[in-house]
Amino acid sequence: MSDVLSPPKTPKVGFVSLGCPKALTDSELILTQLSAEGYQTSKTFEGADLVIVNTCGFIDDAVKESLDTIGEALAENGKVIVTGCLGARTGSGGGNLVQQMHPSVLAVTGPHATQEVMDAVHLNLPRPHDPFLDLVPGGFGEAGLKLTPRHYAYLKISEGCNHRCTFCIIPSMRGDLVSRPVGDVLKEARALFEGGVKELLVISQDTSAYGVDVKYRTGFWDGRPVKTRMLDLVQALGELAEPYGAWVRLHYVYPYPSVDDVLPLMATGKVLPYLDVPLQHSHPDVLRRMKRPASGERNLERIARWREICPELVVRSTFIAGFPAETEEEFQHLLDFVREAQIDRAGCFAYSDIDGAAANDLPGMLPQEVREERRARFMAVAEQVSIWRLQRRVGATMQVLVDSAPALGRRGGMGRSYADAPEIDGTVRLLPPQKASKTLKVGVASRTII
Repeated sequence: MSDVLSPPKTPKVGFVSLGCPKALTDSELILTQLSAEGYQTSKTFEGADLVIVNTCGFIDDAVKESLDTIGEALAENGKVIVTGCLGARTGSGGGNLVQQMHPSVLAVTGPHATQEVMDAVHLNLPRPHDPFLDLVPGGFGEAGLKLTPRHYAYLKISEGCNHRCTFCIIPSMRGDLVSRPVGDVLKEARALFEGGVKELLVISQDTSAYGVDVKYRTGFWDGRPVKTRMLDLVQALGELAEPYGAWVRLHYVYPYPSVDDVLPLMATGKVLPYLDVPLQHSHPDVLRRMKRPASGERNLERIARWREICPELVVRSTFIAGFPAETEEEFQHLLDFVREAQIDRAGCFAYSDIDGAAANDLPGMLPQEVREERRARFMAVAEQVSIWRLQRRVGATMQVLVDSAPALGRRGGMGRSYADAPEIDGTVRLLPPQKASKTLKVGVASRTII
């Protein structure tokens, strides 16, 4: 089993306090905060994950003792944070004395710097818990409170979007893409799984672009490096979910070529073989007017490739009918695409001229009745495609996550297969168990003949 899945051990901080009673009270504040956040503390270096040395810098003997102690801690442990009066002393040339003498220390602060010390600890040794969040009734620790049912939760991995699609005003409201640190995302995911979440729904404005804004920089999680990149994040989430028997579902995945690399994880069951891909249209000219990214004219080829890698893949998408200047020929191209791509789950909006959307200024705005008529025609085709795809499931035995089970399922219940995202896709009606000893329980997966 990989390190990602290893149960976290309590991190241990070695602590040495030198100098006067004023320095001692600083040490007490730091030790109190360390203990409140769940760190184990020790007066020795043995077995410590890092060491804090609170120094004195008043007289020469005290300076020597402090520098010697830092050197000893580095020799025995290697990871040392320095605080206290010596940390504020300058050396030759105006640089920091401690860093000149011991350049390998992790951080140096002056006296009365509890928060700066804790920031350095958090950076090098993630805290076990937050003393405030852990006291929130009904919360998931670091993940906080959730408004979803307790057995599934949304995990936002980034905010904003770098695209400027002409029908969309999200960037004007939420700004450009800002990816969350990968360690924070994985920390929240683990808190959710530990709290009983059985389905994690990964969301953002553009999940495929995760990490683009930080150039896919390497973060850290449980002491190991993890790139801030969709593939690495999804792989780590799949590994985290496995021991809990939980699902990981991906939403808002733009069809970039890099998505191909995620499909093997779906084929092997690491994450659900489900992709929510906002395609919006199929005709190259409409896509250009929409300013859509990701070479949309190749989407048919891309979806076929995904299904070669993972035959069980379910694709859901949303589309816009009646976009400004959309011709009947362009609309027919969209209907043909939905049939040929065999989109399992499709939704469609009649174009809406939202205030602030650049597409409102395009020539050829269609009458509202034409937009609505095309949306209705689209949904009729999408429904037929979906029925055909669902018919292939008849008689199959599938795992179903139970969403509702009154009286422990004695009157049956409702659930969802891997092909069904909550409140978006379909549901599976569950019959009452044939044996009285069998029950249905919300948040528990049940194998069911469809």
